[in-house]
Amino acid sequence: MPRRPSFLLLVVLVLAPTLSAQQPVTRADAIAAALDRGARAALGRADTAAAAAILHTARLYPNPSVAASYTKDTPHYHIIADLPIDFPWLRGARIGAAAAAHEAARYGFAYERAAIRFDVDTTYTHAVAARAHAALSHRTALDADSLLRMAQIRLQVGDVSELDVRLAEVNSGTLQNAAADDSLAALDGLLAVQLAMGLPGAEPTIVLTDSLSAPNDTAITTPGEALLVTAAAADLRAQERTVTLAHRSLLPAPSLQVGFERGDPSGPFGVLPTFGLAFAVPFFHRNGGEVRLAIAARERARATLDLTERQTQSAFAAAQRTYAAAQARLARDHRLLAGADTVAAMSLHAYAEGAVALPNVLEAQRNARDALARYIDDLAAAHDAAAMLRLLTATDTP
Repeated sequence: MPRRPSFLLLVVLVLAPTLSAQQPVTRADAIAAALDRGARAALGRADTAAAAAILHTARLYPNPSVAASYTKDTPHYHIIADLPIDFPWLRGARIGAAAAAHEAARYGFAYERAAIRFDVDTTYTHAVAARAHAALSHRTALDADSLLRMAQIRLQVGDVSELDVRLAEVNSGTLQNAAADDSLAALDGLLAVQLAMGLPGAEPTIVLTDSLSAPNDTAITTPGEALLVTAAAADLRAQERTVTLAHRSLLPAPSLQVGFERGDPSGPFGVLPTFGLAFAVPFFHRNGGEVRLAIAARERARATLDLTERQTQSAFAAAQRTYAAAQARLARDHRLLAGADTVAAMSLHAYAEGAVALPNVLEAQRNARDALARYIDDLAAAHDAAAMLRLLTATDTP
């Protein structure tokens, strides 16, 4: 029969990810790998390390400087050591701004980790759902092929017309094409999980072991302060400390100068000590540009915090509604699935006995197929809503 080679190719496409996979991966494994080897986690760790380095630098005392010079006038030799004076109010403001920025970076990284968990969780869910769709398409293609053979046998005995065979051929070819598309989608979903885990995405090297069961996140009812809001609040505190530092930096810290001079033959001493203070004079500017820049950044951080709070509250309410609606759809799907499968089986049996026409069988099978496909989609939607609720209520502290 001319359809057989293409159908074998379909089976290979469906089974290729499983046959070539080497490493079984659970949902928790995928999340752990993304947090350990993923590029986003590496960028977050680098940003946090940079903020920690800035804090370390802010805590350091300024280094002294030494200047040596020679003049023809006596005394000829001059050596001056310049010791910057790190006033406590300047040092405290500088360290406070750096510490607040470090805290904001840590909370930002904590939210990034929660966002990585959410993205990998939903990616895994979509990959498992795509695999379930591919399995469903594979099974329905096999059923359509069996129905086609049944119609051909009945045509040979004169029980049906050629129209039934043609209709069964169209149905079988359409479902085989759909199965091939779903197989490619399942492969793309598997490779997306690999990329999220920090693995190469050219060929499948893993197999997903978790199934797509109904989520049971019933404890997610009351939102606390979301990590995104906490990070935005920490950023606002950092900008407020930066404004304070900018105001206190109006007059830079002075420096103490200590040194000696020598080389005056007429002097009573060979070495003459020198002392002095050096002050920066705010003649051309009074640090106004830095102050205005810090104030603008603070106002931006305040507006970002307000927007983040409102968006988070709205997203949490929307996720709760989506999760509740998905749970209600799953309850209805359970009832529809049993009925649709029963009708499809009864119609196929009735067609084998010549009691119903082929269009009735195709309609019953399509209803059963659509019901199961909707159930898979509703399971994925419920998982996505539960993952969003976990992201919005995450309390992973840095």
